[in-house]
Amino acid sequence: MISFLLMVNKQGQTRMSSYYQWLSMEERTALEAEIIRKCLSRSELQCSFLEYRGYKVIYRRYASLFFIVGTKADIDAGPGAENKENELGLLEFIHNLVETMDKWAGSICELDIMYQLEEVHFLLDEMVMNGYIVDTSKSNVLRQIDLLERETRKGEAMFK
Repeated sequence: MISFLLMVNKQGQTRMSSYYQWLSMEERTALEAEIIRKCLSRSELQCSFLEYRGYKVIYRRYASLFFIVGTKADIDAGPGAENKENELGLLEFIHNLVETMDKWAGSICELDIMYQLEEVHFLLDEMVMNGYIVDTSKSNVLRQIDLLERETRKGEAMFK
């Protein structure tokens, strides 16, 4: 189960975060700072997976952005259960997310995320629900965003 997804620039500033398990703001801030510091300090020759504080952290760098996914064992599995998330599957999910965002915004960059944060959250919500990946089809995800954008262009739009 995905616990959180972060999009971070090379300076370590969080541009988008999405949490699927409850954490207090103090815990989120501390966890983000520590994980971001760990991911940014690693060289390109090192593995893109690491374990930190019970989380399996998978990250990938695209241009000036780091996409970081943190997973924990399923809540249903009980305390002390092993985290059986497939690291390569999540790395492929990150790649799929970036490709979908590229198709949506041209070549995705930090400014696209900053200025269209609501749409980025909507795109992510179409792909991940409650920490589980529900849809990886680019056309299905982008169709929903296209419908939203068409509705906002109408004079009597429901979403303004």
